[in-house]
Amino acid sequence: MKKTLFLMIGQSVILLFFLASCSTMDSETSDVKETSDVSEITEKENKSDEKLVEDSTEDGEEQVEEITIEEESEEIPLYTLNNTNWTVEPIDKEAEGKLVLLTIDDAPDKFSLEMAKTLKDNKVKAIFFVNGHFIQSEEKKKLLKEIYDLGFPIGNHTMSHSNLKNLSEKDQYKEIIELNHQIEAITGEKPKFFRAPFGSNTDYSKKLVAEQGMLLMNWSYGYDWEEDYMNKDALADIMVNTPLLTNGSNLLMHDREWTNKALPKIIEGLKSKGYTIIDPTKIKIS
Repeated sequence: MKKTLFLMIGQSVILLFFLASCSTMDSETSDVKETSDVSEITEKENKSDEKLVEDSTEDGEEQVEEITIEEESEEIPLYTLNNTNWTVEPIDKEAEGKLVLLTIDDAPDKFSLEMAKTLKDNKVKAIFFVNGHFIQSEEKKKLLKEIYDLGFPIGNHTMSHSNLKNLSEKDQYKEIIELNHQIEAITGEKPKFFRAPFGSNTDYSKKLVAEQGMLLMNWSYGYDWEEDYMNKDALADIMVNTPLLTNGSNLLMHDREWTNKALPKIIEGLKSKGYTIIDPTKIKIS
């Protein structure tokens, strides 16, 4: 009887020990599986994060590339102004072809807008040098803005077209700076070019213009204020056939009826002689 009891107790202990071992093995197996599942999920998340980083990097590289392209597309000056004879010269000394610059003073009196449209139709540019006394009405302000919107640079030709050599430094300052302010208020851009009336500069005006970041300019030749050339045919002929026409010539014209009428023939004549009429915005300012 006692032996049977001890045998039963021993079997029970062995059974309990076996069941406990199985439970431990299941728990360990479960832990291993859970660890494996977590590792797999973490690995997938890491791969997903890496993909996002790659995509983000690729997008960033594209943005940097776009910025680089935009910076490279900025306007680069092609010409300089020779201030000994006022001609334009290519910065690239090996550049071929003959150049000429067109400028129109005393704008916008009566014919400047029509002249701007003629230039636009012929796909050429010119600088329109403005007198302040011509832009004191709302009508003339709108006219100047229209010329600017057609793509033409606006130059400073002083407020009253006075000879600067006859003015005090204070008055010279007003003549130049006040007009700068008025032009900028109308067009949104301060003039980059300055031409003194009668080509008459002073040491002070030269210094002031340089401080304002403008390019001082005179001209190579012009004829439309001379009585012999106050008709379209005579003016067109002399502007194209004068011996003063050379590579880089800086041509002076004015807002005048006969100049307006001669302008198409002047453009045609210059082109027929192989001249390229340059874009003034590509002249180096400083």
